[in-house]
Amino acid sequence: SVYLGAVEGGRVEEIFVEPGTMVKKGDRILRLSNTSLLLDIMYREAELFQQSNNLRNTRLSFEQNRLSLKRELADVEYQLQRAKRLFERNSELYQEHMISDQEYEESHNEFVYLSRKRELVLETSKIEIDFRQQQIVQLEQSLEQIQSNLDIVKQKLENMIVKAPIDGQLTSLDAEIGESKSPGERLGVIDDINRYKVEAEIDEHFVNRIEIGRFGTFELSDRMFQLQVKKVYPEVRNGRFAVDLSFDDELPEDIRRGQTLHIRLNLGDPTQAILLARGGFYQNTGGNWVYVLNETGECATKRQIRLNRKNTSNFEVMEGLQPGEQVITSSYDQFGDMERLILK
Repeated sequence: SVYLGAVEGGRVEEIFVEPGTMVKKGDRILRLSNTSLLLDIMYREAELFQQSNNLRNTRLSFEQNRLSLKRELADVEYQLQRAKRLFERNSELYQEHMISDQEYEESHNEFVYLSRKRELVLETSKIEIDFRQQQIVQLEQSLEQIQSNLDIVKQKLENMIVKAPIDGQLTSLDAEIGESKSPGERLGVIDDINRYKVEAEIDEHFVNRIEIGRFGTFELSDRMFQLQVKKVYPEVRNGRFAVDLSFDDELPEDIRRGQTLHIRLNLGDPTQAILLARGGFYQNTGGNWVYVLNETGECATKRQIRLNRKNTSNFEVMEGLQPGEQVITSSYDQFGDMERLILK
């Protein structure tokens, strides 16, 4: 059995199949609606659009600044080349005492100034480019995160359509049009009709003797089938514990969910034993003694015995009785504590 649950809460808008229908994996079972979820998707889509615009504007601004810095650098380098040629020419003229000191110093200062300006423009350009690139990377990461969140929310929207997780029969469906369902609430059950299991409850007296792999048999439609213990639940409730059994070989064709089976479970290897039928005598004697008939069947004598294991119909006799002896197994309430009974 596979249980259907509401991954996201919402209002039941449409039911596609009815209980009892055979479904395939992926078939739609019902559709829920959630206004808050739709609003959340619209908000995240608007946020994604805004962040995408911010990234586009930042990239555009980055290109504009890069071109502007490139133009400024080209202009500075042009001026620097002119200043360099002028300074070199003035240096030669100054050595020949053909220009004044002032003119030489002005050309030298201009050359030094433009050289430093070029270095400053290069440093500013590098800082600006690094900053813009980091800003773009941060915006791209933010955009990816918003897209990822939007995908998750859209996946939630897809979960509003409950689909069959396996091939099988829709055994039950607890949903009505207009009904509100909470997240995690159970909506129905799909059974794999090719993989039945049997749930059984056993008296706590046998809790230490039931192991995984024990075999049991039952009769159905005049045929014998075999089961095997697959899981043991050791928790005892109301004097009983539960086990799961699976079909060892052949699966009965006419078996149905909820059907009751009477299973004989093998608790150990077969052994020879003297058996005594269960009866009301046990409540009076605690299994310590019984009335045993003589050969003629005219009287019964009190005899001490020792019992061991038991099942639903018999006790195992360890001492006090031999095969073939007859024992009174009904209630001893009317006999009192007599040592000998005369039967008429």
